[in-house]
Amino acid sequence: MTAMEGLPSPDEMPHVAARERTTRKKLPIWDRIKFLLLFTIAWFALVWSSMADNPILPFPDAMREMARSGKGITIMVLFGIEVLRQLHFLISEHWSWYHRLWTQGIFGGIERLSHRMFSDWTRFRLIRVFKWLVFIAVLSLVLGSVLDTTPALALFQIPALLWSAAPMFIQVIFILFIAVGQFAAIFWFLSRGGVEVYYPDDVKTRFSDVWGQDHVLKRVRENIVHLENPEAIEAKGGYVPGGILLWGPPGTGKTLMAEAVAGETGKPYVFVDPGAFINMFFGVGVLKVKGLFRKLRKLALRYGGVIVFFDEADSLGNRGALAQGGPGFPRGMSCRGFSYMSNDSQLLLTRQSMVYGGGMGGGGGMGTLEALLTELSGLKKPRGFVNRHVRRTLGMRPKPPPKYRILVMMATNLPEALDEALLRPGRIDRIYKVGYPSKPGRVRTYQGYLDKVKHELTDEDIDKLAVITPYATGASMKDMVNEALITAVRDGRDTITWRDIIQAKHLKELGPAEDVEYIERERHAVAVHEACHAVAAYHTQHHLAIDIATIEKGSGYLGMVSNVPPEDQFTTWRSHFESDIYVSLASLAGERMFFDGDSSSGVSSDLEQATAVATNMEGVWGMGSTVSSYATSSRLGVGSPGGAAKGEKNDVSARRALADRIEDNLAEMLERVAAILKENRRQVLALAHALETHKTLTGEDVIAVVEARPGSLVDGSLYADDAFIAELEAYHRAALTAHRGHAKLAVALPARPEPIPVTVNGAEPVPSDLDIWRRPAPPPSDQ
Repeated sequence: MTAMEGLPSPDEMPHVAARERTTRKKLPIWDRIKFLLLFTIAWFALVWSSMADNPILPFPDAMREMARSGKGITIMVLFGIEVLRQLHFLISEHWSWYHRLWTQGIFGGIERLSHRMFSDWTRFRLIRVFKWLVFIAVLSLVLGSVLDTTPALALFQIPALLWSAAPMFIQVIFILFIAVGQFAAIFWFLSRGGVEVYYPDDVKTRFSDVWGQDHVLKRVRENIVHLENPEAIEAKGGYVPGGILLWGPPGTGKTLMAEAVAGETGKPYVFVDPGAFINMFFGVGVLKVKGLFRKLRKLALRYGGVIVFFDEADSLGNRGALAQGGPGFPRGMSCRGFSYMSNDSQLLLTRQSMVYGGGMGGGGGMGTLEALLTELSGLKKPRGFVNRHVRRTLGMRPKPPPKYRILVMMATNLPEALDEALLRPGRIDRIYKVGYPSKPGRVRTYQGYLDKVKHELTDEDIDKLAVITPYATGASMKDMVNEALITAVRDGRDTITWRDIIQAKHLKELGPAEDVEYIERERHAVAVHEACHAVAAYHTQHHLAIDIATIEKGSGYLGMVSNVPPEDQFTTWRSHFESDIYVSLASLAGERMFFDGDSSSGVSSDLEQATAVATNMEGVWGMGSTVSSYATSSRLGVGSPGGAAKGEKNDVSARRALADRIEDNLAEMLERVAAILKENRRQVLALAHALETHKTLTGEDVIAVVEARPGSLVDGSLYADDAFIAELEAYHRAALTAHRGHAKLAVALPARPEPIPVTVNGAEPVPSDLDIWRRPAPPPSDQ
């Protein structure tokens, strides 16, 4: 078989076909007869018109009269020309020499001559002029035959004919205008709104008003430099970045940063509402997009630049998978909240409990996002009817558009929901994460908001407040300071104290306490439950600090212990996850130990959380006896770690082996945390008593009770008295008896003894004003 055998490549086929064809391609039957049929119909239509004007005129006489008239002669001439054209095509389809004569000889010679004499653009214009002349000549012949005059005079009668027909055309145009105008008015009315324009004097925000996001602010300043002095980069061959995406959790200052950009530059600030492009009718969103950018171009030319800000930009396109956000997780009933866990454990459990949805409809409907993408990338195209069409008709090149200085800023907390075409360079050139402020950022933010009110907080207090609010946003910090001020005003003061800040923090994080009271034995059981969590956290969770412990019933919990990281940290180790499991299992171990093997249903969520973390440690994170990832192996269909392929018999045994390893690990950890609680039984009873007395304790007071020393609001030194601890043991035995018999607790909660002398450095007594903290602190009036 030679290389020439077989079918040619697709690129070679047109050339092969061109070399092999020596005759014209045959015309379809319709293309051959359509004009002949048209002229025949026109002939008989005119004959019928003559017979209608003269009813006694017979058909043969009408045919002869039409043949002698100018109209008939014109139709016959056109008919004859079409017959000749079709004969020419027919001969070219059957005789190759005739086809070559016309294509390569006559027409080919004219084509070669025109290529030598004129450019392609000139040839195009000459052909267009020739077509117009042919059209005018045919029109003059037809009008001359219809008006019974010469073709030249018929052309001059065209204005008179148009004027006589003007009333009818005006009526038609008026009807169309009314019909179309109704829809145009509706769409114009629906396309209003959703866009607010703020001029330079309207925006008072400056960069000095944005706190806690210095690293992002530094990058945004670069865009301002390029916006105000674009020649600095364009003269070197670059271009000015025209789009910024700010993404991150809600309340971190994305909108405030956009306002500061407008305030610093003195340019107009255009705010686009998230629902501006969500409309009922198809096409309204497209009109809004085009109207928005028309306004932006005018403002950019007038003021030398403009900033447009799209808030909640994920509403522009179809929503994809939910973005990974920060914490802010729901709390369960009883002690089923997991706020005592590290941030990574909380994030893991929350992701597993969430249903990730994809493909949900979003945005302003079909065409809106596409119109926005076109406008973002089409700012460099020629614009205007005269510039684009009139100049091109006159053979002139359209003028390039001016350089519109438009800075597009978008904000979203769902960056993964945005269309990839929207995020490409040229539309959105820079993407910055506006995350939770670091500790220095939180300190600066608290200082900024506290400077606006009267307060008694020291620098150490503000530093401590920044530590115990690790994931606070600018909005939440502002709200906390405002809530503390409301608390102070409610008490008849105008100065914020540390107690006001703590009460505001408890209210915002826990919500208002429900107006319910536990019965004595249930109150004691909840207090022991939470005390076991807190004591286990104190002895095992060294990477976290206790923030809050409470037994006040809220809308979603009976009690809880919350921990916070004392410093910004970005890695989590095996020991951290193990301590999270210890704290989770402390409730079950403590209830079994203090209630003679009995336990409540309140530990169910604790066990669920401990199992989830232990499963990932053993099968995903490489913190167990296996190295491969169980989740990946299951997803790829290759079986469990150490097991057979999916579908084989021993795959089930491998899965059970994984479950057995998890159960063994949890049982071993349960024994360890039970030993910790048994060793520190005194601390559990002391902390349970403090919780029953005060209902809610801060982290400092929890540590003060555990270490039996004075705290900031609660004096824990009284729990150093062995006699008082004995009273607590007796109270617990009475509560246990009431629990077994489902009876009323006969013994009252032990009262605190008189304050014992406490020394500092072994010599000086503690000032007597600390006694005010030894009295029971009343719960906040709003809880």
